[in-house]
Amino acid sequence: MTPDRKLFAGAALGLVLAALAGFGIARLTGPSAPVAETAAEAPAATDIVMISAEGIKTSDIGVGPAAAGNLSGIILASATVEATPDAQAVLTARAPGTITRIFKRIGDTVGAGETIALVESRDASAIAADRGAASARVTLAARQLVRERSLLAQGVSPRADYETAEANLAVAQAEARRASAAASAARVAGDGRSVAVVSSISGRITAAPASLGAFVQAETELFRVADPRRLQIEASVPAGDAARVRPGDRVELTTNDGQKLEGRVRSATGVVDPETRQATVVVTPGSGGGMIAPGQLVQARIFASGGGVTGGVMVPQDAVQTIGDRNVVFVRTRAGFKAQTVEIGSRSGGLVAVTSGLPAGTMIATGNAFLLKAELGKESAE
Repeated sequence: MTPDRKLFAGAALGLVLAALAGFGIARLTGPSAPVAETAAEAPAATDIVMISAEGIKTSDIGVGPAAAGNLSGIILASATVEATPDAQAVLTARAPGTITRIFKRIGDTVGAGETIALVESRDASAIAADRGAASARVTLAARQLVRERSLLAQGVSPRADYETAEANLAVAQAEARRASAAASAARVAGDGRSVAVVSSISGRITAAPASLGAFVQAETELFRVADPRRLQIEASVPAGDAARVRPGDRVELTTNDGQKLEGRVRSATGVVDPETRQATVVVTPGSGGGMIAPGQLVQARIFASGGGVTGGVMVPQDAVQTIGDRNVVFVRTRAGFKAQTVEIGSRSGGLVAVTSGLPAGTMIATGNAFLLKAELGKESAE
């Protein structure tokens, strides 16, 4: 090979090597080619649960407001349902005698002033006779007064006789009023020989120890009537907690079968029983009082406002659910519920104190909230 051809071949080889080096540098420094997506991005997690009002009812999800208060202000107490003092009456015979008629029996409804039984009594006959005699004396004294007034006008009779007749009428009228009051107090019946056993209130007969034909003494209990609509709850509170209870404090009542109803503190006796060392707090039940009856035992949760109890928010323990590393409460929305993150504090008596993240009065899921948590998890997985 001639020297010129060797020079030409060397130059061509240098050009090829330079081109290859430039291509390699461009691949290393240039932008990388887009990579095709091999998997779709996962959808963002949501805190919304869509559910209709009918679905809430079907799932038995409880909805209620987050209560204002503090766990330190809650007093748990055992309580007894009682009829109010004016809602229970003991019916007796006002005179001794024999029971001749019974118109009502246990469980029947009665109205105020209704006759329940008749007791035949000799005392009733004597009282009726006195009333009749007094009425007759009034009639006689009135006629004598009319006659003396006429004679006085004619100048035949002295004025003293007229004044005596006038006084006799006043005495007769007083005796008639006394006899009538005695007959009314004894509840003498229209037959003049029986006393009526009359209910003083409206309600139901809860006890009826009376027997037809039995001889009973005066003031013997024959019937007991109670009005189931007028009730009060008497809660036994420890002496140290009684001072923190104020009239109007909210009370949550729970029956033995788990039913709940609201009430308000009516009053506190302020007196501690020396034997039990407990004070009595009287609670007036709100709507739903038909779920309880006199003599029934209930559990009372009193939200005491006295003693410097500070404000706060309390929710049922079932309302707080854990999602990942956060505590949430499901807040009611128009379309369903929204999981709202909250900070919680102490727990006591089935309640949880919420320290932040939830204003008092917010409508939340108070029962079966775990169903909403499960639905939220299912939606996230999908």
